[in-house]
Amino acid sequence: MDGRDLVRSVKVVGSTRAAQGLRTVRAAWRRRRTDAAGLPPRGAERARVPGPVQGAEPGPGGGLIRFSRSELRILVTVNGAVFWGWDGAGPEPSYALAGRCPEPDPRAVLEPDKDGGWRVVAERVTIVVSRHGAIEVCTPGGVMLRRDLPPRWWEPVGGGAARWLQRSEVAADARFFGLGGRASGARLREGTYRLWNTDPGGSFGPGDDPLYITMPVQLVVADAATHLLFHDSSWDGTVTLREGEEGAGSGHDRTGRCELRMDGGPLRCWVVVGAPARVLHTWASMTGAPALPPAWALGHHHARWGFGSEQEVRRIVAGYRERDLPLDAVHLDIDHYDAHQVFTVDRERFPGLPALAEELRRDGVRLVSIVDPAVKAAPGNAVFDGGSAVDAFVRDAAGGMVRGEVWPGESVYPDFTHTRVRKWWGGLYEERLGQGFAGFWHDMNEPTSFNAFGESTLPRSARHALEGRGGDHREAHNVYALCMAKAGFEGLRELAPRQRPFLFSRSGWAGMQRYGGTWSGDVATGWPGLRASLSLVLGLGLCGVPYSGPDVGGFDGSPSPELYLRWFQLGAYLPLFRTHASLRAGRREPWEFGQDVLEHARVALAERRRLLPYFMTLAHVARRTGAPYVRPLWWGSPEDRALRDCDDAFLLGDSLLVAPVLDPGTDRRAVQLPRGRWYDTVTGRVYEGPGQVLVDAPLSRIPVLARAGAVVPVQGEDGGLELEVWAPVRGRSGGGVVVPDAGDGWDEPEIERYVARWEGRQVVVTREGEDGAGGPAYPVRIRGLG
Repeated sequence: MDGRDLVRSVKVVGSTRAAQGLRTVRAAWRRRRTDAAGLPPRGAERARVPGPVQGAEPGPGGGLIRFSRSELRILVTVNGAVFWGWDGAGPEPSYALAGRCPEPDPRAVLEPDKDGGWRVVAERVTIVVSRHGAIEVCTPGGVMLRRDLPPRWWEPVGGGAARWLQRSEVAADARFFGLGGRASGARLREGTYRLWNTDPGGSFGPGDDPLYITMPVQLVVADAATHLLFHDSSWDGTVTLREGEEGAGSGHDRTGRCELRMDGGPLRCWVVVGAPARVLHTWASMTGAPALPPAWALGHHHARWGFGSEQEVRRIVAGYRERDLPLDAVHLDIDHYDAHQVFTVDRERFPGLPALAEELRRDGVRLVSIVDPAVKAAPGNAVFDGGSAVDAFVRDAAGGMVRGEVWPGESVYPDFTHTRVRKWWGGLYEERLGQGFAGFWHDMNEPTSFNAFGESTLPRSARHALEGRGGDHREAHNVYALCMAKAGFEGLRELAPRQRPFLFSRSGWAGMQRYGGTWSGDVATGWPGLRASLSLVLGLGLCGVPYSGPDVGGFDGSPSPELYLRWFQLGAYLPLFRTHASLRAGRREPWEFGQDVLEHARVALAERRRLLPYFMTLAHVARRTGAPYVRPLWWGSPEDRALRDCDDAFLLGDSLLVAPVLDPGTDRRAVQLPRGRWYDTVTGRVYEGPGQVLVDAPLSRIPVLARAGAVVPVQGEDGGLELEVWAPVRGRSGGGVVVPDAGDGWDEPEIERYVARWEGRQVVVTREGEDGAGGPAYPVRIRGLG
C-alpha cells in the first residue's frame, strides 16, 4: 500500500458515510489479498520476435507463413475482411463475432513476394508479409494503408500469459477514430488510450480516460481508403497514437503511428478496407446486426436517480401531460428497489407498481427498470439463494465467492461467461416484466466494486468459466457487460417472444450492438460535458454501436437554463433522447428552467416527434447495413480533409446535418459543409458546399440543414406518415428510403426507395420497385422551392 492509498483510506473512513467508507476500505484490502494469493507472480521474462521466414503453406483464403519462432495465419473471407493471427491464433472462439467465422474467399491466393516475403492477393486488398514478419495492408492498386512491424512478445519463464507489443504505421494524412466510448473527441488526438472498461467513480469530462466502454476497434480514414482494424483480445492494454505530418514533399512526410500493448491474450486481428459505409456493413455482418429498438424507445425518456415514490412518478408524468409535452418512457433508478437489491421493489414507496405501469402505458408512457449485476450476499435474498443453488457467482482461486461492495452492501457477482448462468439470469427478468417494465438499462456492469484504493472492480485473479475454457478476470473483465447484455436479451426474447427487447448497457465490448445500445454514463454537467456527449455518440457509432445518447443536462449539478436547453436540443437529434440526473443534482424537467426554455424545449420535442418515422427508418437501416444513425460529416466524403477534423456537427442519416450549439452565448456558428446544396430547415436559406458557412443559431433552435434532393419520412399533422422532399439541384436527382414499422414485433418491413427529380417546372417523387417506378403511397410536401 503506497502513501496515496493510505491517504485515500483515511479520507474515506473520515467521511460522513463512515460505515460505507469502512466497508470500501475492507473491500479494497480483501481484493488485494485475493490477488496476492491468486495471481501468479510475474518473474523473469523472455523477449521474442517472429524471426526470419522459413516457408509457407497455401490454404483456403490465404495460408500459413512460418517463421523461425512463430507462425502467421492469414485468411481473406468472402465478405472481403482479412484475418491474421500469430502463434496459431484463429478467429474462434471470439466474444466479438456473432457466429461462425465467415467462409474463406476461394479467389484469394498466397504467393511469393520480393525479398523472400509472401503476399496474399484478393479482390479488394493485398496483404504483403516481409521475411521478418512485417505486414502491409495495400489497396489493389498497391497503395499502402498500414504497415504493422514485426510483433514482440514477453513470455514469463515459468509459463503464463505473454505480454505483446504491436507497432504500426499509417499514411501521413490518416486520422484515427473509434476505440469505444471516448470523451476527448470523435477524432482521436495524439495520446495514450487504455483498453480497460472503467467506472471513473464520478462525473467525467473530455480529459477523462478510460471510461465505461473500451474496444480495440480503430477506424482509420485516409485519402487512399478507410480501414477498420480490430485486435481481438479482451485483455488490459493501451493504444498510443501519433498523427502524421505532411511536409513539402513525400520525402518529408511523417507517417502516423500506432502502438498497441496488451497484457495477454492472442495476437490476432481483423482488417476491413473500403468506403466507410462498406466497412461498417462488413463489420456488422461479422459482429452482429444492431438490435432494433421498439418505436417508443426512439421517443423522449425521462429519468432521475431519486424519483422516490409512485406519487413522484405520477407528478412528473402529469407535468408533461399538463404542458402538452410528449413523453414516451420513465426510468426508475436503484431507489425503487428494496434496499437496493436487484429484482426487488420497495413496497412502501411503490406499493402498486404493475398498476402504475398499466396506467402509464394507457397514456403511451413505458416504464424502464435499472438492473445491476451485483447481488446482495445475504441468505434469504431470493436472487442470492437462487444463484447459489446453480453455482452462478464468480469465485476466487481458493473456491470462495468473490465479494465486493456495491449499493446493496456486500455483494457477489454472476459469472456471465457461463451459459448456465446466463440462462438463470435471463429468467429473472420475468419478475421485471411482471412488475410492468417494458425496458431495461444495465448499470454498474464494468463490473464495479467500491474500493477505497486500487481498481474499483473485481480481483484480477477472480475465476471465470469463459465458455468452458476457464480463465480469470484479466480476460473476462472487458466482456463481462457484453455477456450480461446477452443474458438479458436472450432471456427477454424467451419470456416475451413477440416483443423486441429494449435494453441498453453502461459497459460493453465489440459486438454489444446485437443486444442493444448504451448511454454516456455519468457525464459532468457543464459545457465540456455537453461536447463530450456528442463525442461519445459519434465514436461508438463508428465502432458499430449505433444506438446511444447522453444524460441530457449532465449527471451532476444544476445546469444553467442556457446549457440545459442546448443539451436538450442536441439530445432531440440523438438516437437515445433521455434526461437524467443524480440524486443530489438539480431537476431536469423542462418547466424547471423558466418559460422561455420550456417553449423552446417544446419545439425540440415536437420536432423529435415529427422525425420519429425517420429515426425508425434509420434504425432499420442500421440493422441491415451497420450504418450509424449519427455519422461524422466525412461519412460520404472521407477524402475531404477539412471534414475529417470537424467534430462539432454531424449527419443524421443521409439527409440531415445537425450543428448543435456547444458553447455559451452563441447565436451564430460556423458549419463545415460537405459538398452539395443544403437548406436551412427553418428559414429555407440555401448554402453550397464544400466549405465553411455561418448559420444562425438563436436560442430557440440549433441549426439543422437538409441535403438537396433528400426524401425524409416524417409524421404529418394527422399522425400519419408523410414524405418531406427537399428540392434537388436542377439537372440532378435525389432520394431516400422509408421503412414503415408498426413499432414492435419481429416483422421485417420492406425498404421503400424513393427518387426525387425535376420534370419541367415541377419536382416529381416516384417509388422505385422491381416492377418499375410508381407513385408514393404517402402525402408529399416539397420544400426548398423558394
